[in-house]
Amino acid sequence: MAAPSGRSGRRAWPALVPAALLCLAAWAAAEPGTGPGAAPSTAEFDVRPGGEVHSFSRSLGDYGCTFTYSAQGGTNEQWQMNVGVSEDNGLFSCSIWRPQGKSYLFFTQFKAEVKGAKIEYAMAYSQAAVGAQSDIPLKQEEFEVTETTVSHREGKFRFELSKLMIVAKTPRDEL
Repeated sequence: MAAPSGRSGRRAWPALVPAALLCLAAWAAAEPGTGPGAAPSTAEFDVRPGGEVHSFSRSLGDYGCTFTYSAQGGTNEQWQMNVGVSEDNGLFSCSIWRPQGKSYLFFTQFKAEVKGAKIEYAMAYSQAAVGAQSDIPLKQEEFEVTETTVSHREGKFRFELSKLMIVAKTPRDEL
């Protein structure tokens, strides 16, 4: 199940999510400069244990996404962040995930924040899909969604994170 933002987009988010996910897959496969609008951007980064707070950010035009976390155990893990804007400039998406599927780090906190748009849909997963495995979502009580952030819920989060997906509505000028 997905987490609607709780605003007026509640009725629209089930229709937006499949379209946004298809766009996201196309953006991830596209080479820079091949998209109809702003080129999507995928970047790799290391998630580092050690208990310190770290951040990684990407922006695309007027929109941005920042992932802030603290983790323990193991060694660095290679993660990816993808940001993209829909062809009509109505949606901004940000996905953060471990391509190998499951993270073996113990996350003490996490927060993903979008700038320039308001979240319509967000979901966090303890395991990302790989091969025959499926995404395994966090329980709804483990994380919270506001207009601009997705973050762990203190005392409820069970320290497992492998993927975050956000679809945010961009402001539109009405004529």
